Amino acid sequence: MNNLKLLAPLLTFAEVVNKQSFTLASQSLGMSKSAVSQQVKRLEEHTGQQLLSRHTRGMSLTAAGERLLARCELLQEQVALAFDEIAYSKEEPSGPFAITLPHSCETNIVIPALNQLCTEFPKIEPRLVVTDQTQDLIRDKLDVAIYAGELKDSNYRALPIGASDEVFCVSPIYLQKHGPIEALDDVMKQRWISAPWQRTPITLRNKRDLGDELQLDLHSTLETNTLTSTLDMVLREMGIALLPEFVLKNEFKNGRLVRLLPEYHGRHWPFHLVHRFHGEKPAHITRFHQLVKYFFGKTDLQ
Repeated sequence: MNNLKLLAPLLTFAEVVNKQSFTLASQSLGMSKSAVSQQVKRLEEHTGQQLLSRHTRGMSLTAAGERLLARCELLQEQVALAFDEIAYSKEEPSGPFAITLPHSCETNIVIPALNQLCTEFPKIEPRLVVTDQTQDLIRDKLDVAIYAGELKDSNYRALPIGASDEVFCVSPIYLQKHGPIEALDDVMKQRWISAPWQRTPITLRNKRDLGDELQLDLHSTLETNTLTSTLDMVLREMGIALLPEFVLKNEFKNGRLVRLLPEYHGRHWPFHLVHRFHGEKPAHITRFHQLVKYFFGKTDLQ
C-alpha cells in the first residue's frame, strides 16, 4: 500500500487521542463520527496492531499506539509549519542560530528538538549556551532563550512551553541507610543538597490545601552551582533535594530515585521561549518553539 494514503488516517488518529473522544475529534475535523472511526480502524488494519483500547472510562493508548502517536504529533506540527513557512518567508533559514538554555532543559528537551530542527532546516548552525544564569539576548548576541521562572518585564516576546513543580527526591539506597522519611520533621534531620537557585528558608505548599504555605529552614550539607551536579549527588545517595519534577521523571520511572512527601511541592516553574523578533518570526524559530514544547510535554510521559 502507498503509505501516502495513510496521511489522513495518521492525522485523524492524533486528533482522536488529543481530544480523547471520537465525537470531539469529528467535530474538530469536520467529519462524521463514523468516518473518524473508519480512519482509525484503517490504520489499525494497516499496522496489524491495536492502537487504542476502548473502555467504560474512555480510551487509552496501547504500546503501539504510543509509539505511533509520537510520530503523528510531529507530523501535525510539520503540516502547520509548511503553511507557516509560506507565510513567513520564501527563503530557507540559514546561518548561526544562538540559543541559551538552563541545564534542566538540555538533554531531554533542547537536544532532541535541535536534532529534528537540523533535519528540517539543514542550513542553520546552532550555537548553544547552557547556563542557569540569565543572559541578555541583545548583549550576548542570542536569538532565543529558554527561560525558567516568572518572566520579568522586557521588550522581548515570550512563548509558553510548559510548567513544573519542585518535588522532594531521594535514592532508595539512601533510605535504606538512613531510615524512612515520612514527615517534614524527618526532612530536617537529613543531609540536604541545595540546588543553585535555592536559599533558606524553602517555601513549600500543600497540594491538599493550596492556601497552606510554610517555610522550611534547612541547613545545606552540600551546595553546588548546577542542577546536573545536584541530581548526580542525589543519585549517589549523598542526600535529599528539591528539584523540578520534569527532570526526575525517568529517574522515578526506573527506580533510581523515589519521591518523598508527595503532598508537598516547592517552587512552581513556568518555562518560556523568549525571542527578540517583534514582527514575523523566522520559520525555524516557530518550529523550534513547537519542538521544544513537544519534548517538554513528553517528559510527563517518560
